[in-house]
Amino acid sequence: MAEPDGQTGRIQMVTIDENNDGQRLDNFLIGQLKGVPRSWVYRVLRRGEVRVNKGRCKPARRLQIGDVVRIPPVRQTNKQADIPSARRIAEIEKSICYEDDLLLIVNKPAGVAVHGGSGLSHGVIEILRASRPNAAFLELAHRLDRETSGCLMLAKKRSALRRLQELQRDGKIEKRYLALLAGRTRKGSWRVDSPLKKNTLKSGERVVRVDPEGKPAITHFKVKQRFAEAFLVEAELETGRTHQIRVHAASNGTPILGDPKYGDEAANRVMRKLGLRRLFLHAASLRFDWPGVRGSFRIEAPLPTELQSVIETLS
Repeated sequence: MAEPDGQTGRIQMVTIDENNDGQRLDNFLIGQLKGVPRSWVYRVLRRGEVRVNKGRCKPARRLQIGDVVRIPPVRQTNKQADIPSARRIAEIEKSICYEDDLLLIVNKPAGVAVHGGSGLSHGVIEILRASRPNAAFLELAHRLDRETSGCLMLAKKRSALRRLQELQRDGKIEKRYLALLAGRTRKGSWRVDSPLKKNTLKSGERVVRVDPEGKPAITHFKVKQRFAEAFLVEAELETGRTHQIRVHAASNGTPILGDPKYGDEAANRVMRKLGLRRLFLHAASLRFDWPGVRGSFRIEAPLPTELQSVIETLS
């Protein structure tokens, strides 16, 4: 693993190309210096050891094609880098359900984070970068909760990332999820329009609550299948807030089964006996316009075996 050291190693002079055009300086450095703590990156920025076109810059500076970035030296130790296992790399590569020159979509397994952090050495993005060391560019286009499975988009060029972000900002990507909710409902479909706000508990745990002062959040629910004490729904996002489907489902009195944060503990215990040992939330499909694809591009991620078996048991 690379460790920061201002006295040894060598200075790097990197010229910005189209893959990093428009990227923030701090994010560019974090991507270039994989394994180096973020705290070190911000420290050398404060000290002025990082230069762009020979001048000092703030972390939020947007880089442009042709800019020359001076990256201060880091010391390489004999300590082996913390890289994903071959088994994990193979699992994620096998989960790829679509790829072209601009876009990569993974059917993300539950339990795998989209990126490292909070005690995790690596997530999907780090795993794919490790499996493709010669890739010039690879970035997440959006996020999924660690325990949520399904369609996850990654951009292979900066221009593709901008396009995907623009489509999401304008609400032009149709995102549909499958979720198993606790309880019963007579409604065939309903719309939840409840603003959401992030909160931090005394324990440090982050939770999301319905709050009039929160950000706008809209979810459409449609019943797909009914069971004795549960029902399967398709949830379509009109906005993309953290934990949106989970909180909106719980606010309706029908929380997602298997949800340890917003769910019903008694209902979860019953479902564990039926084989449900994870959050029953799956990003099932994406639809949007994409270059080189006639009509709307649509990709589907099959329901994982462990969730499909729960549906079969309930049926």
